[in-house]
Amino acid sequence: MPASLRQLRERRASVSTIKKLTRAMELIAASRIVKAQQRAQAAGPYARELTRAVSAVATFSNVDHPLTTEKPNPKRAAVLLITSDRGQAGAYSSSVIREGERLNQLLREDEKEIASFISGRKGIAYYTFRQRELAQSWSGDSDAPSFARAREIADALIETFLTPTEEGGVDEIHVVFTRFVSMLTQRPDVIRLLPLEVVEGEEAPEPDDVLPLYEFEPSAEDVLDGLLPKYVASRIHYCMLQAAASELASRQRAMKSATDNAQDLIERLTREANQARQAQITQEISEIVGGAGALADASAGSE
Repeated sequence: MPASLRQLRERRASVSTIKKLTRAMELIAASRIVKAQQRAQAAGPYARELTRAVSAVATFSNVDHPLTTEKPNPKRAAVLLITSDRGQAGAYSSSVIREGERLNQLLREDEKEIASFISGRKGIAYYTFRQRELAQSWSGDSDAPSFARAREIADALIETFLTPTEEGGVDEIHVVFTRFVSMLTQRPDVIRLLPLEVVEGEEAPEPDDVLPLYEFEPSAEDVLDGLLPKYVASRIHYCMLQAAASELASRQRAMKSATDNAQDLIERLTREANQARQAQITQEISEIVGGAGALADASAGSE
C-alpha cells in the first residue's frame, strides 16, 4: 500500500532533522582532525630522539635489561587493543577489533595464553558482551588522548611484563591500533611492544667503521631504567594519537556519507510527495467534475 501524502511529509521532516545532525557531526570531526594530526606530528621528534637515546644505550652497553631480554618459551602474551569511545565512525572500531581477533588467533596457535587490555568503550563493550575476561581497561579520551593516560597504560603493562607468569604476568606485549595514513586511508596495525626491539633504521656499520664511545652516568642499567619506561609510554602515546586521528577521519567520512544519503532520500521523498499531491488534486478534480455532471443530468431529467 503506497504511503499517504501526510506520511511522506513526516518522513521527509524526520530525515531532514537527521541530516542536520550528521552534517554537524561531520563539521565537528573535520575541525578536530586538524588538531589531532598536529598532535601526532608534534610527538614525532620527541619519539625519534628518545628512540635514538634508547638505541645508543642498548647497542653500546652490555646490560641485559628485563625489558629488552627475550624470555625463553613464552607462554603468556598481553594484547592492548585501542578502540574508540563513541560510534558513528564507520568501520573504524570493527576493523581494529577484527585485527585484534586475528592476532589473538595467531597467539593461540602458538599455544600462548592471552591477557586482554582495552582502551575505548567500543572494545570494552565487545569483550563484555562476549563475557571475556579483561585484565584492565581505560576509556573516556579516545579522540584526544593525553600523555598522562599513555603513561598510566605503560606502567600497567610494564608491571605485568615484569611479573612472573606463574603469578599472572606475561612474556610479551602487543599493541593493536589504527595507523593514520591519509584522510582516505586508515590501516589497522600491530606492533610488539615488549620485549623492546629498538630499530634505528640506519645501515649496519661496517667492520672497519669507528663506533662512538659512550660513558653512562651513573650506569648503563640506571640509564635504561630511566629511559625505557618513557620509551614505552611514548610509543603507546604515539599509537593512541594515530588512532585518534584515524577515528576522526573515519567519523568525518562516515558522517559525510550519511549526510549525502539523507539528501538523496529527501529528494526522493519530495518527488513521491509531489506525485501523491498531484494524484490527490487529480482525484479531487475528477470528483468535482463527476459531481457537476451528476447534477447536470439530474436537472435535465427533472425537466
